[in-house]
Parts: sequence; structure tokens; C-alpha cells
Amino acid sequence: MAFKKKRRWHCISGQPLTEMDKKIMYWENKGKLVPTRELIKTPEQIEGIRRAGVVNTGVLDEVAKNIHAGMSTLEIDEICRTYCEEHGAIPACLNYEGFPKSVCTSINEVVCHGIPKEDDILCEGDIINVDFTTILDGYYADASRMFIIGKTTPEKEQLVRVAKECLEIGMEAAKPYCFVGDIGHAIEKHAKKYNYGIVRDLCGHGVGNAFHEEPDVAHYGHRGQGMLLVPGMVFTIEPMVNMGTWKVFIDADDPYGWEVITEDELPSAQWEHTFVMTETGVEILTY
Repeated sequence: MAFKKKRRWHCISGQPLTEMDKKIMYWENKGKLVPTRELIKTPEQIEGIRRAGVVNTGVLDEVAKNIHAGMSTLEIDEICRTYCEEHGAIPACLNYEGFPKSVCTSINEVVCHGIPKEDDILCEGDIINVDFTTILDGYYADASRMFIIGKTTPEKEQLVRVAKECLEIGMEAAKPYCFVGDIGHAIEKHAKKYNYGIVRDLCGHGVGNAFHEEPDVAHYGHRGQGMLLVPGMVFTIEPMVNMGTWKVFIDADDPYGWEVITEDELPSAQWEHTFVMTETGVEILTY
């Protein structure tokens, strides 16, 4: 007979159960997915991630100061890489699983993982997501922002605004001892008010000691599903909101196999922060 393997919550030998231990074991005994101890960051680790977040925020602030119509996305890459390296950090994206640049620059119908190029020139009315991840002293912080180039259409303005609202609503839904599905449910409910699609093929993720850790943070779903979230866990929320269908594809002309496009080629928008769960809710570690 084959038995299903299951990781269990292990308490520290010789130490009394904490209130958090008891709550985690309660939900594990209910059959819920709970984090391993390794996913709960120490105060020292959280401080390291926080410092990486300061640099990451500085990178995106530098982009905000300089982004304009007529510039190439390769110029954005140079701004990000230069700022990051001048502050003693490393761009996490550079050469990650073959990704050739330091930042993701995703314009209009490109959902995410857009590769900076010399001939990708920003035009009046474009919307662009700039997504950067910093490594500082071995700790990771990850965030992205949307930028509107000049004046765009009311439809694109609304998409960018609602995508930001989805991030904020997901943040409000993230409470200690809630589940990842609570976040996704709240985000999807808001997006559906506008008949927008929430991308299902990509998600938020744990982060901090590595680029991508558990849990997967889906931006759709049902309450009570997914992993239990407890104080000390660090993760991203990064809803990808499409003006049309939630379905996406990989651009066949991309030699690196990274760029994700909306299936109907309507615009997409995304905002992202790195968060740490506390006893009262999430704290933003990036802006």
C-alpha cells in the first residue's frame, strides 16, 4: 500500500509549545497546508530583507524620475542595474534561468517578464510594468510598479487603477492565520466587478532567503484554500489584471521564452510588493 508523504510542523525539541505552534498544529490536524519552520523568518532575516527592500524601492524611484516617451526599455534596464550596483546590491533577474537583463519591462499587452530591448521605445499612451528584484547581502526583495507614459486612454487608466486596488485589497485580506486563498478570493472578486481577468498561470510567492520560495500566492480562488499564513512569513502579492481574458501565452518570437502576452492581446497591468506577516497584519517591505 502506498502512503501519501506529508511534511509536518516540527516543534523545537525541549522547548514548550508557543501559541503560534498550537495554532499551526490545530490547522494541520484539520488537514490544512501549513508552513514548515524554515518559511518563518527570524528577526535578523526580516531586517536583511527590509534592507534589500530599501534598495529595491530606490531602484523604482529612480525609474519614476527618468521614465518618459521616447526612451527605450534598455535604458530602463541600465538605470536599474546602475542604481542597484551603486548601492552594493545585485539584480536578481540578471541571468536567472537564462533571463538576459536586470529588470522586467512589460508594455501594454505584455503581462510580465518583458525583456528590455534597444528597439522597444516607449510611446505616448503606453502603460508599462517595471518589475525589479534586489539581492543585498544574500537577501531578496521584489516589487513592481505601473507607469503611464504621458496621457493614455480612460480604459487603460482604469485598468492601472484597478490593478493597484487589487493589490491593496489583497493586502487587507492578508491576516495572521488566514489562508492564501483568502487573498486570491478578495482580489478576484474586485477584478470581476470590471469584467477583468486575473491571470492564473502566474502567482505571487514566498521570498527573502531565495528568489522564489513557498507559498504560491494565487490571485484567484476560494477562502480557506492554500497555505496557512503566520507571523514571520515573507511573500509577494502581485496580481496580474487583464482587460480581457485571463488566458496568456508565451511569445513565440522571444528567443529566451520569457515574455508572457495576453491571449486576446488586450492590455494588462500589475503592481507588486514584498510583505512580512506580523501579529496584526502585513507590513510592506518594498514600495
